Amino acid sequence: MEEVNTGILQNNKKTVPHGAVKIADEVVKIIAGIAASEVTGVAGMSGGIVGGIAERLGRKNLSKGIKAEVGEKETAVEVSIIVDYGVRIPEVAFQIQQKVKEVIQNMTGLKVKGVTINVQGVNLGEKEEKEEV
Repeated sequence: MEEVNTGILQNNKKTVPHGAVKIADEVVKIIAGIAASEVTGVAGMSGGIVGGIAERLGRKNLSKGIKAEVGEKETAVEVSIIVDYGVRIPEVAFQIQQKVKEVIQNMTGLKVKGVTINVQGVNLGEKEEKEEV
């Protein structure tokens, strides 16, 4: 019976032609955060207490407001945002879903199972400043 060699023989050592690529959850979170923040109508990301503390310490947290579960071939993402006053929230949410999915798939090759959007607040902008005076 003949043995089949599935690897490449180099210097008497068997090596695998292609290794594995593992993309960290944090990488997917950063990609999603940047993509979501580029959508018109997004005032910012909502990161809760931990994200607020990091910003006060002078560190920009690019994954603020993002949760990601990354598997070998696919990922699911949850994005928490603050929208600008006056925007149509369903339209902004749809644009975020499309942009995040497209950018993650293009950059990582992972299939995006879903992008959940949580609207955590509304940025009143100038109206908020006028009320404080």
